Amino acid sequence: GSAGEQGVEEEAEEPEEEEEEAGEGAMYYIPALLYPITLLNCAVLTFLLSRPFIMPNLIPPKIPDGEKVDFDDIHRKRMEKDLMELQTLIEVHFEGRKKEEEELIYLKERIEKRRSERAEQHRIRSEREKERQKRLEDERARKEEEEAKRRAEDDAKKKKTLTSLHFGGYMQKLTEKRSGKRQTEREKKKKILSERRKSLDIENLSQEKLKEKAKELWEWMYQLEAEKFELQYQFSIQKYEINVLRNRVSDHQKT
Repeated sequence: GSAGEQGVEEEAEEPEEEEEEAGEGAMYYIPALLYPITLLNCAVLTFLLSRPFIMPNLIPPKIPDGEKVDFDDIHRKRMEKDLMELQTLIEVHFEGRKKEEEELIYLKERIEKRRSERAEQHRIRSEREKERQKRLEDERARKEEEEAKRRAEDDAKKKKTLTSLHFGGYMQKLTEKRSGKRQTEREKKKKILSERRKSLDIENLSQEKLKEKAKELWEWMYQLEAEKFELQYQFSIQKYEINVLRNRVSDHQKT
């Protein structure tokens, strides 16, 4: 009888131990439903169960009665929102790029227009400078021609005045010289010097002879002056012709 009572007492004691274990287990809260069942989560769960810990008093979110949360719809809306934001960023990027390209094209057009304007201005300045130089050349040539004509007219007047005094004898001697035979430059020089170097034998001359000698010397000096004037006149004519030919050659080269 005592053995049966002891067995009943042990059976009665076992619920108390279970109650104590249940009381100790009530201190721990493992939200296993919140974790997906994976190998990693199982390992973590095993580790947590191997040591006692106290979980904080977490309050789960309340779901309104009569409504069902559609996580797929939330995810889809989130993706649509991200897609719209990305599309907006892309549009803003391309708008900015388009604006930069338009500004670059406008800048290139301005640079090209400015370059064309500078080229046109340079061409106009060059043409004006050429016209100015041509006017100066024409004016200088005209003045030189007028000056040469004026000198030629003055020389012709002087020649006419001088030759009118003693034209006959001078022209006769000049004709004789031109109609003579050609001589070398040395012979001409000797002849001219011999003609010009006349001896003056005036020691035994009377007063009348001295007057005649003075008159002869004056005529000789006059002849020399006439020859000098003739040479100067020929030189001026030749210089004028050279200047005219030079101006014609210069104008021909410019054209």
